[in-house]
Amino acid sequence: MTDQRPQYGEIATVEEQRRAAGLPPITDVAPVEVAPASEPDAAREPAVRSRPVDRFVTIALLAYGLINVVMTGLSYLDFSTTMNEMMSVLGVDGEFTNVAQGKLWGTTAAIVLAAGWSLTAFLSIRRLRTGKTSWWVPIAGAAVTLLVASICAAIPLMNDPAFIDFVAKTAGQ
Repeated sequence: MTDQRPQYGEIATVEEQRRAAGLPPITDVAPVEVAPASEPDAAREPAVRSRPVDRFVTIALLAYGLINVVMTGLSYLDFSTTMNEMMSVLGVDGEFTNVAQGKLWGTTAAIVLAAGWSLTAFLSIRRLRTGKTSWWVPIAGAAVTLLVASICAAIPLMNDPAFIDFVAKTAGQ
């Protein structure tokens, strides 16, 4: 035999259950609108716009910049050879002899190039992920990095006797 007695609340209507629980009748309660679960996330995060051309250009510029950084960085690590080739192209009589400073500042310039590209890539990817226009970041990063690396390369060059003599002769003409 089974016990056929109703369990608590099985027979009572919703109004009777609310009255027994000490709650007001349903007609006295204002309806509550429940927002969909995805709506609060959308309200907090700005809409990310897809910019396929911007993404392509940014990635292409970063790839080109990486190739340039590797090739130029390697040449800066062999600074004396690079400066001898450059002085030969300019028509400078003599060879680059400021080897100690060239090694130090060439290495510094190579590090500046790598750090500048890394920072530029970080900022570009961050802007891409947030949906902001980012094509200009690799261009601006390259300009700033090139300026700093060029200053590093110019320091030993401007202290080389053969190059100073060339500049003095060229300025005197």
